[in-house]
Amino acid sequence: MIESLLIANRGEIARRIIRTARRMGIRTIAVHSDVDATMPFVREANEAIAIGGASAADSYLRQDRLIDAARTSGAAAIHPGYGFLSENADFAEAVMAAGLIWVGAPPASIRAMGLKDAAKQRMIAAGVPVTPGYLGADQSPDQLRSEADAIGYPVLIKAVAGGGGKGMRRVDAATDFADLLESCKREAAASFGDDRVLIEKYILSPRHIEVQVFGDSHGSVVHLFERDCSLQRRHQKVIEEAPAPGMDAPTRAALCDAAVRAARAVDYVGAGTIEFIADGSEGLRADRIWFMEMNTRLQVEHPVTEAITGQDLVEWQLRVASGQPLPRRQEELSINGWAMEARLYAENPSTGFLPSTGPLERLRFPANARVDSGVEEGGEVTPYYDPMIAKLIVHGATRGEAAARLARAACDVQVWPVRTNAAFLSRAAAHRDFVAGHVDTGFIDRHAGQLIPAPDPSPSVLASAAAAILPVSTGDPWDSLRGFRANAAPSRQVEVEVAGKPYIVTPASDRPTATAHGVLFLDGEAWPFGLRRADPVDGADAGDGAILSPMPGRIIAVLVERGQRVEKGQKLLVMEAMKMDQALLAPFDGIVADLKAATGAQVSEGTLLVRIERGED
Repeated sequence: MIESLLIANRGEIARRIIRTARRMGIRTIAVHSDVDATMPFVREANEAIAIGGASAADSYLRQDRLIDAARTSGAAAIHPGYGFLSENADFAEAVMAAGLIWVGAPPASIRAMGLKDAAKQRMIAAGVPVTPGYLGADQSPDQLRSEADAIGYPVLIKAVAGGGGKGMRRVDAATDFADLLESCKREAAASFGDDRVLIEKYILSPRHIEVQVFGDSHGSVVHLFERDCSLQRRHQKVIEEAPAPGMDAPTRAALCDAAVRAARAVDYVGAGTIEFIADGSEGLRADRIWFMEMNTRLQVEHPVTEAITGQDLVEWQLRVASGQPLPRRQEELSINGWAMEARLYAENPSTGFLPSTGPLERLRFPANARVDSGVEEGGEVTPYYDPMIAKLIVHGATRGEAAARLARAACDVQVWPVRTNAAFLSRAAAHRDFVAGHVDTGFIDRHAGQLIPAPDPSPSVLASAAAAILPVSTGDPWDSLRGFRANAAPSRQVEVEVAGKPYIVTPASDRPTATAHGVLFLDGEAWPFGLRRADPVDGADAGDGAILSPMPGRIIAVLVERGQRVEKGQKLLVMEAMKMDQALLAPFDGIVADLKAATGAQVSEGTLLVRIERGED
């Protein structure tokens, strides 16, 4: 068995690996960037080694420093976690060449499944059904456009080397193809160093279903059943569950058998996930489910599989990497109940899901859920890495029970001043269509109006805020005079300020208990509140025409110049933050009167970038 383990990752997954390693008696070594020096995973490891600056390119992606850290610390093995170098075959080979154990898939398997076009050809040879599309070598825009026309719209453009939702564009009409192809190739080149793409038929009622597989060095391969990851936003998973709703036994058997064949086709060893796309328009059927890709690593959503099988998948990884056979045979694995996971992100759904960074003055998680988190109260969400704060995982005897527990868990999250998607998650888990199992990848877009909280406080928030500022009754007779007015009925209304705006409201009958730092926490949202100020701020929009940076980030494209006439909705510039692109648009027809943005510049939140003035040339 491995005796010492270096974890070439950070945050939540590093803590997850440390927990299992500690239980197994394995010494752990953490590596960290300068800005992560005080993170919980650094403190929880037996040893920690600094490996570079804040950017991933200067730390967590530095293969040489990671291997040097393993040698210096005397580590016997390296676990890559997920993301960063977890699916980098060159790094896996370098680890093994250094005489270390690689806790991951064999380099040959990573390469075989890393390029989507080659992987699909291999799956066809193995008898695994694949989505109709174009996998050819001719990457000219005209050829790609011709193939898309032949397949029929809508189509999906996908980066050959892509993953994690990056390098994907849906095209609904031929007129949009050229622009979306250019955008996809640019993102693919920036993310993966490879701008090649493939074209697939886009399924109109798609469900994202994946199968957890595991192989060992003795030739055994098993599956641990399926997960449904259909609730997505911009191709990023939001809520995952296991098993998949509507999956009958024959379809499950066909799907899982196909996944095992896929793993065997590349001599797979370790934890892997075979991802399928299903046409859910007529329910789940084996002949309407196609191979999409394989992730040759542990998935973010692995806890739901752990919850329904009772297995620790990190322990499985460590045992298999040590040369041991799989801990369970296929016939020893079964499904118990239902599990769901929601990804709690530092983002603001009310402002288009813009990233939110800063200190975590308040961070309280629900008591009725498993919480895998990389941060703690008093820490900080920085702009350098993925904005996920935590994963909320629940288990129930039935799907309905699990959904209710997930909705309640998201409601009980308390975070301030960083904004989160907790209320959005709670509403999604409680939505009647989700509870009924009517899910596909378009669920969030269809129901966005019901899922995204309004930017202004609801009546219940205002009433709770008003109740919170009232003094607690002491039983003193003078309490009965509260609200007294001469020659008029007593007033029950209170002047309160919530999120910087004044209101006059009637307090709720029950005093809220979830308040801290002058903030009311209710149903997953956080609202600063207090007594109405004597000098309320003028609510006029003084910044009319001023385009401010909505978040800290980098300017990646400036599309206008000073003096240029623009139309309402025209794209002015593009920012990048937290691995996402954000286009800023003209608020009305006018002229670019001032331009302070420059391509490549790093800007902070609230920085003036462009000013548009109404008027004639």
